[in-house]
Amino acid sequence: MKLWDKGFDTDARIEKFTVGNDAKLDVQIAQYDITGTMAHIKMLTKVGLLEQKELEVLLPELEKMRQQAVEGKFVIEDGIEDVHSQVEKNLTEKLGDLGKKIHTGRSRNDQILVDMRLYMRDHIEITAQKVVSLFKTLQEASEKYKEILMPGYTHLQVAMPSSFGLWLGAYAESLADDMVLMGAARKYVNRNPLGSAAGYGSSAPLDRKLTTTLLEFEDLEYNSICAQMGRGKSEKVVAQAVAAVAETLGRFAADCCLFNSQNFGFIKLPNELTTGSSIMPHKKNPDVFELIRAHCNRIIAIPESISHVTTNLPSGYFRDMQLIKEIFVPIFEDIDTCLEIAKFAVENLAVNESLMENPIYKSAFSVEEVNRRVAQGVPFRDAYRQVGIEIMEGRFEFKGELHHTHEGSVGNLCSSEIAQKMERTLEEFDLK
Repeated sequence: MKLWDKGFDTDARIEKFTVGNDAKLDVQIAQYDITGTMAHIKMLTKVGLLEQKELEVLLPELEKMRQQAVEGKFVIEDGIEDVHSQVEKNLTEKLGDLGKKIHTGRSRNDQILVDMRLYMRDHIEITAQKVVSLFKTLQEASEKYKEILMPGYTHLQVAMPSSFGLWLGAYAESLADDMVLMGAARKYVNRNPLGSAAGYGSSAPLDRKLTTTLLEFEDLEYNSICAQMGRGKSEKVVAQAVAAVAETLGRFAADCCLFNSQNFGFIKLPNELTTGSSIMPHKKNPDVFELIRAHCNRIIAIPESISHVTTNLPSGYFRDMQLIKEIFVPIFEDIDTCLEIAKFAVENLAVNESLMENPIYKSAFSVEEVNRRVAQGVPFRDAYRQVGIEIMEGRFEFKGELHHTHEGSVGNLCSSEIAQKMERTLEEFDLK
């Protein structure tokens, strides 16, 4: 079935190529397509293009389909181009010519626009909840291990004292910052493109403000051409926000891969979170973190991949945009899985509590000794030179205690302030 059928057949090879993976991908957005259709026909009834009795017949059938889609039971049949065609086919088979009326005043172009806006809005909220869950787990671990020191590194050289609390708390705060972008992306997509039709509006007396209200959009995408140009751009904005989360998560995973190795020995995963080698019996590999890192790197590339499809397209609709779904739709499943697995791993990792007893980390306390001498009246540059010479001659010792008191240091993690930062973002986010 083709909504654009004019009585001639397209070559089978062309049809297969142009339909692509739409049928497979559209199953994931079916519930949103049906929701959009329900709002659209309510609006058509209000403006007099459908009768109330027709609406009362259509809505129950659409609700049945929507529930099937939510439960994963909605099927796009072989030979059907997309979800829009399948919904109309189902209605027409059940209700006859009445099913053919639902497309009045719209195009598949604004249908997919509204489908994707609803899909993105919904999945941003799901992902945000998982980000918050990992954030809380990291904060709990940060507080648990805040007294246990570890070396901080610059250039992969031992630098200054850090702590497991400071390290874990850093990734918690980074997620709090990422949520600002997630909130902005949600706001960006929460505008109604329905009624823009093929990009130039419709001569039908549509009430776009009504569908905006019915679909709980924050506002309209007013200009119909602008609405059409939002395809790809909206996905890229959301992908950029998700990529920010992925960058935080991927960097954390890279740390864990490094810190879990025997050469570092900072953290240890329980046996059940590791995998083995087919040839080396001693191996316990941190594949979980390696795969998180790889998935996140792939997610980070998605905004650029979308740009390669949309860059330099003129205004109006082009079939190029069809490929955006293939690039974009998997992003939420990938990031959500990574967030869940990372949370599970953090809950189960153990830290090396005697790490700093190793003499190879003695030099990490050089700045502490410099500052101790400065506090006794030695000019900073002289203290710096004295300690440097002692280190080179193998005479350096540090017998004092750490005195880090400023905000965000080893001695003052500001965990509650970071939690408040996340809470403020969530209030603005307005999760439903």
